[in-house]
Amino acid sequence: MSPHRKSQQIANPLRRNVAIIAHVDHGKTTLVDALLHQSGTFRAHERVAERAMDSIDLERERGITILAKNTAVRYGNLLINIVDTPGHADFGGEVERTLSMVDGVLLLVDASEGPLPQTRFVLRKALERRLPPIVVINKIDRADARPREVLNEVYDLFIDLDATEEQLDFPVLYTNARAGTAAVDPDAAGTDLRPLVDAVARHIPPPHGDVQAPLQMLVASLDSSDYLGRIAIGRVFNGRVRVGDPVSLCKIDATVRQTKVTKLFAFEGLRRVDIEEAAAGDIVCLAGIEAITIGETITDPDHLVAIPPMAIDEPTVSMIFGVNTSPMAGRDGQFVTSRHLRERLERELLGNVSIRLEDTDTPEQVKVIGRGELQLSILIEMMRREGYELQVSRPEIVTKERDGQLVEPVEELVIDIPEVFQGIVIALVGARRGAMTRMVNHGSGRVRLEFRMPARGLIGFRSQFLTDTRGTGIMHHIFSEWEPWHGAIAARSTGALVADRPGGATAYAIYNLQERGEIFIEPGTPVYEGMIIGENARPNDLDVNVTKEKKQTNMRASTADEAIRLIPPRTLGLEQAIEFINDDELVEVTPASLRVRKKILAANARPRKTEDPEPRILIPRS
Repeated sequence: MSPHRKSQQIANPLRRNVAIIAHVDHGKTTLVDALLHQSGTFRAHERVAERAMDSIDLERERGITILAKNTAVRYGNLLINIVDTPGHADFGGEVERTLSMVDGVLLLVDASEGPLPQTRFVLRKALERRLPPIVVINKIDRADARPREVLNEVYDLFIDLDATEEQLDFPVLYTNARAGTAAVDPDAAGTDLRPLVDAVARHIPPPHGDVQAPLQMLVASLDSSDYLGRIAIGRVFNGRVRVGDPVSLCKIDATVRQTKVTKLFAFEGLRRVDIEEAAAGDIVCLAGIEAITIGETITDPDHLVAIPPMAIDEPTVSMIFGVNTSPMAGRDGQFVTSRHLRERLERELLGNVSIRLEDTDTPEQVKVIGRGELQLSILIEMMRREGYELQVSRPEIVTKERDGQLVEPVEELVIDIPEVFQGIVIALVGARRGAMTRMVNHGSGRVRLEFRMPARGLIGFRSQFLTDTRGTGIMHHIFSEWEPWHGAIAARSTGALVADRPGGATAYAIYNLQERGEIFIEPGTPVYEGMIIGENARPNDLDVNVTKEKKQTNMRASTADEAIRLIPPRTLGLEQAIEFINDDELVEVTPASLRVRKKILAANARPRKTEDPEPRILIPRS
């Protein structure tokens, strides 16, 4: 139970603290945009970017929320603090922190797709904390919208998650976030978002806490400033805090540090505004506290009562981050040493509670354990954009020993595909030890399949799935539980085309290698020995000369040089490269390029993978 439930006293009747939870791409951030515009947060001619809450470049590019963010809108005398949470389970650490700050949730569901795995994940967390929900069915303007059926699915989901009678008695609103409208009836067109804000004012309780009690504030998020240092974002559960107050920091390791508040901020729209004082029920930022981390409590120096830290789900996927050792190391990056790499990863730990670091046999490598491939690839991409060079290994699944038995994480996988690809996808999942649990066909030409599948079966699955469904398939997965080891899963069935010497790739060489497999590079790309330049169609690795040039001859004729036709290369993005590699391969990441390489570059030092011989057919003599 959350700490602020201990006090039954209303801290501030003019406050509402609410989190918006939903699946990826169901319209959370767009809805917050509309609320900000309609509340008069922006001036009439102020230029505001679309999806204003997605402040990181990566969030704008991918259309997903990665970091939980705070904003506040005024509704008459009421101040509504809104937290936009990530919809992807890989960023679940952000979700758990967010829910510790709020008194209720807006559950946003797509009017066509209905509740999906991440909706279930975040809703389960909210119901466990006894937070009252408001259900918002969004995108009712879609041609394939089915709001009434989706509402029934939401009820089924609540019952499935053991919701209480009070939680099942939730208000329902139908919205079009892009148009900025809300209504209580799916057939009635709304004019603005006032019904939604009314529902928040009526159904979300004001924050509880004792304003006269000693100070207690839980740190749920961190930010930093070049001028103010580390900034702690959290909720005041009890008491008051003022600028200049001496406070104590109760750390997770049970030690206590004395410090002083130098700055205090509240949220107003997308801005932070200076305030002199905050009281129980407020969500605020405190500056001036060094070495503070998430989950710690800021208290009154005379009453050192810490709030129990949040329980965070354990990470399930690990990768080795190492210093770039390729012949092209140091050409692009600004930060290339092991000291730079370790400092950056330790800095990530401060604001990311769902990541862990472990030492390896060598100081040049660090084992990073996180929630999933997406979370780790986002971290790599952010480091790359900051000027870091590194090389990363294939993701591995974290296993445990329970009662003398090896257990592994199992995921719930939901797949939405056209009916014609049903057979090939079931076979693909079956080969990776997946078992179907449910099949739903709404008669729209698409079918939804639900599976239980070992988490390691998902490594490299997405790219194969998109290829097999011609890019029309949608997949979502979420951690379910730990189960006994499911048995071996076959790795990539194809080998690699590996450059056998340094130089520049030529069109002539690529043309002659095309029939061997799929090429990853363009003519003119610099290569080195051990760099993977393509995927072999056969199971074995093949060392090839991709720098070979056509020899000149004395003969000249009109037909001597025929036009070379090159198949466009398959360009690997970061996620595709991470999914492609095998255990003996690495992804080299620099600010300017991505390369795939063998761990051991020299061809004569690598163990050879021999191809399975073709069966011989014996023909009897006549």
